[in-house]
Amino acid sequence: MIIAGAIIIAAAIIAVVIYRHQCLLRDRAALMRDAMRHRDFSFKLPVKGLLFGERALQRALNEMGHDIEKLEAHNEVESWQRLTRVLTHEIMNVMAPIQSISQAYLQDPDIKETPYEEGLRAILDSSSGLAVFVSNYRKMTQLQEPVLRDIDFNTFCSGITSLYPEMSWEVSLPENMTLRADEDLLRQVFINIVKNAKEADAGKIGIRNKDSSLLISNDGHVIPDDVAREIFIPFFTTKAGGSGIGLSLSRQVLMSQGFILSLAEHPERNYNVTFILEW
Repeated sequence: MIIAGAIIIAAAIIAVVIYRHQCLLRDRAALMRDAMRHRDFSFKLPVKGLLFGERALQRALNEMGHDIEKLEAHNEVESWQRLTRVLTHEIMNVMAPIQSISQAYLQDPDIKETPYEEGLRAILDSSSGLAVFVSNYRKMTQLQEPVLRDIDFNTFCSGITSLYPEMSWEVSLPENMTLRADEDLLRQVFINIVKNAKEADAGKIGIRNKDSSLLISNDGHVIPDDVAREIFIPFFTTKAGGSGIGLSLSRQVLMSQGFILSLAEHPERNYNVTFILEW
């Protein structure tokens, strides 16, 4: 009777453990399903408490989500580049003769100091302004080829912080941390992120690494959800006089080097905005 009772108790304990473990797996599946439905492929669920086979499966799913995120970002950038090439070509085909004809008429002595001169000048100025806008478009498709090399990232960050001594910096990086990238292009990305932070009234910037990523945070204005969804779209801007190409161009520059730039859904503690640079 004692042995039978012990067997029953052991079986009950095993059944409870198996049930709780299955509930854990069910909840994980629900989390990943919701993430996929919301096109959030950055999920990285922990593997603690899983059996060795389940750990391997979870790691594979985490990596797959990361790969899908990279592929989606890459496809989005390629789509914008194709659209940009078509638009710049068509716009310049129209604008070139307008500018040429306007300039020719403005040089005609019969036009000078007549009411036509003001109208032609307005046409020329407008077409020249549009040409500048098209030039910004072209920047999206004429990126220089990156030259990759190992960068001492602590030294790199010291160079960035020295450019902005008026900012308060919190840099937490491992010693001898290296990053394989094009140093000049990477510097332009960081300068653009800091410039945007300053324009959002930030006074503090934090840089730290987490796994295979960098977290670049600032205490500037909170980015509203509707704006956050659009900030990497070329020419989207909420700033008067802004071109709207800074972040989209930064994303392309980084992608050409094997990185992904994204905006964290939840900023780092004590900050209002956090960008994630993953590799």
